[in-house]
Amino acid sequence: MDEDSGFRVLAAEGLTMRFTAPEGTISLFEDLDLSILAGDSVAILGTSGSGKSTLLGLLAGLDLPTAGRVTLDGSELTALDEDGRATLRAGRVGFVFQAFHLLPGLTALENVMLPGELAGESDVRRRARAALERVGLGERLAHYPAQLSGGEQQRVALARAFVAGPRVLFADEPTGNLDHQTGERIIDLLFALNRDYGTTLVLVTHDDAVAARCRRTLYLRDGTLHETAA
Repeated sequence: MDEDSGFRVLAAEGLTMRFTAPEGTISLFEDLDLSILAGDSVAILGTSGSGKSTLLGLLAGLDLPTAGRVTLDGSELTALDEDGRATLRAGRVGFVFQAFHLLPGLTALENVMLPGELAGESDVRRRARAALERVGLGERLAHYPAQLSGGEQQRVALARAFVAGPRVLFADEPTGNLDHQTGERIIDLLFALNRDYGTTLVLVTHDDAVAARCRRTLYLRDGTLHETAA
């Protein structure tokens, strides 16, 4: 973990998520508490439908819980509106998903540059180029997503996630659309970037071997988080 590892970069208190369905109210989880230190690596596992991706979205401030609070980098995400949460995430949070979420009309370089350009940051092109070189795509800067393999597209997504030096990276099944060998290379790269940048990693996965590489492993089961011993 990094030099700031004593700082609680992400916390959830009393986190509750309920949905209204034709058969009545469905409670996905109730009163979850979670504390994550800066530079840590945390895997969240659970069966399909257990709510692990929903939990990740709440921790990232992409959605709001039914009850409870989430604090990111010392600020309460759940006290903000959608624009406020987006502003708080900017420069602090990176995302890598199972779907690559690249814009097909932009080159690899332009996809990585886009968040910085939207935020009005300086030196965006140089930093985007360096990020793509870091993930081994220095020769693919001008390629469009359709001209890249699945593994290459996910590496572009990784470069985009890390280009701003985020405090926290959220990854939701980042190898779900990749074959095993390509997926292993992406996971190796993900943990290398986590280590080199000291970025806190919160990873949703169904793969016990991937989870074992994290310092902490949490299982979401029957609406409760269970942590396994390291």
